[in-house]
Amino acid sequence: MSDRLHLIIPANHAGLRLDQSLAELLPDYSRNRIQQWIDAGAVRLGGAAASRKQKVWGGEAVDLQPAAHPAEAPHQAEAIALDIVHEDDSVIVINKPPGLVVHPGAGNWQGTLLNALLYHAPELAEVPRAGIVHRLDKDTSGLLVVAKTLAAQTALVRSLQARDVKRVYWAVAMGRFERPEGTVDAPIGRHPTQRTRMAVVDNGKPARTDWRVLAQYRQAAWVECRLHSGRTHQIRVHLAHIGHPLLGDTVYAGRRQVAVAFHRQALHAYRLGFSHPLTGEHVEWEAAMPDDFRVLVEALEHDA
Repeated sequence: MSDRLHLIIPANHAGLRLDQSLAELLPDYSRNRIQQWIDAGAVRLGGAAASRKQKVWGGEAVDLQPAAHPAEAPHQAEAIALDIVHEDDSVIVINKPPGLVVHPGAGNWQGTLLNALLYHAPELAEVPRAGIVHRLDKDTSGLLVVAKTLAAQTALVRSLQARDVKRVYWAVAMGRFERPEGTVDAPIGRHPTQRTRMAVVDNGKPARTDWRVLAQYRQAAWVECRLHSGRTHQIRVHLAHIGHPLLGDTVYAGRRQVAVAFHRQALHAYRLGFSHPLTGEHVEWEAAMPDDFRVLVEALEHDA
């Protein structure tokens, strides 16, 4: 928390809303941030609780206790269960469940994998991003590796940049594939008009995904995908780009549906391999198909 502020509303602010007046008096803070403080009860006008639309007339005393934005506050350790596949002095390999956000961000400042890691291994507070070197989307399940030391993190980041980390996924994609396997080699960047989405764009970063059909069903296919790069939403974007968006993907599948519904994008990181940062030996793990994914595949098999 910052130091408490004591202000007097100047006479020339008469008739302004409280949030407008404070925005002028406190130019280092955004009006949106000031409104959040008012709404949270951190601002008192003349000793009483205030509202952002309240008019000021000059001469009023304002007491303000600025609160740090969640993005500026230290991340807190939280007792969240983790499915740890492997742990040693250098790395932790985790099987992430669907629904768990990896890193705190807008709308998800608590309850993330990072918060859970700080509780499980408090020493990770000394490692940037609590050792997280790559991410999975909130609704994607499966394997990811966390570095327990700065040296291990540096080694893993370099392996990722050199494309030496093996990441293989299972996906259920809509439609019937004309070929049993293929590669999508297309650059990915921010969507030109919908900024919360990614897209295949000419000025994007290089991205390559190999895919192979494991089973073709009536309206969808179980597909294995291997990443040769790690762009945001890469598999989701690449498969949608070739006309086969993931089942359950509300962002990239649009209104397209099949007879069997799924409550999340059907994507599971089932195999992860890399050179161990301490020994240099190749290590590899697999994560079993999660229950919801298995039920989905079984339903597709029975969908005549």
